[in-house]
Amino acid sequence: MPSRLIDRAVDQIAGLPGVGRRTALRLALHLLSRNEEDVRRFTEAIQDMKEGVKSCTTCGNLGEEDQCNICTDPRREEAKIAVVEDLRDLLAIEGTGHFKGRYHVLGGVISPMDGIGPADLRVESLIQRASQPTCKEVIFALPTTMEGDTTAFYLDKRLRESDVTITTLARGVAVGDELQYADELTLIRSLQQRLPYEQASQAPKSAP
Repeated sequence: MPSRLIDRAVDQIAGLPGVGRRTALRLALHLLSRNEEDVRRFTEAIQDMKEGVKSCTTCGNLGEEDQCNICTDPRREEAKIAVVEDLRDLLAIEGTGHFKGRYHVLGGVISPMDGIGPADLRVESLIQRASQPTCKEVIFALPTTMEGDTTAFYLDKRLRESDVTITTLARGVAVGDELQYADELTLIRSLQQRLPYEQASQAPKSAP
C-alpha cells in the first residue's frame, strides 16, 4: 500500500461480511476521492447509527426507542407472533406486506458446531410472550436448515407449556434455503399455507 493509513482503512472495510480486500481497496479509494463534507456525513451516519440504534426490549427488532415501531403499532395483531432468526428475515417478511402480526427475533439459531445453544438466544422472552392471554399463535419462520429445524424442535417442546397454536411456514421455501433470500410470492404463500408444526415436522422432507 502507498500509505499505512490507506492500509488501515482497507483492513477495517475488509472486516465487513462479504467484502474482500480488493473491494475494500476500491471503497477506500472512493472515499478518499470524496470531499471532506461527504466523508464527514458518512462517518457521522455510521457513528449515529451505532450510538442511537438499540434492540427492542419486547421482540429484539432494531429501532431508536426501547420498543420498536411494530410492537407499538396498535394495528398489528397481538395474537400472532412470527419467530425469526434475525433482522434480515423480519425485513423479508415485512417486505411482502402480507403479515400483520408481530415478531420475535431470536438472534440466531441453535448450532452446537458453532457453540450456540438455547441460552445464547432470546428463548425465555419468547416463552414469556407466548404465555400471555393475548397470544394465540406462534409461527416458526425459521430457515429450512438443520440448525433451523433443531431450533424449531426445541422451541416446540418449550412452547407446549403454553396454550398457543404452533405453526410453521409451508415448505414453499426450499429445504436448506435462508429465508431472507426467498422471493416475496414464495414468502406470502408460505405464510398463507402455514401448517401445524407437529404435522409439518413429521412430514417427509425432500433432499436439498
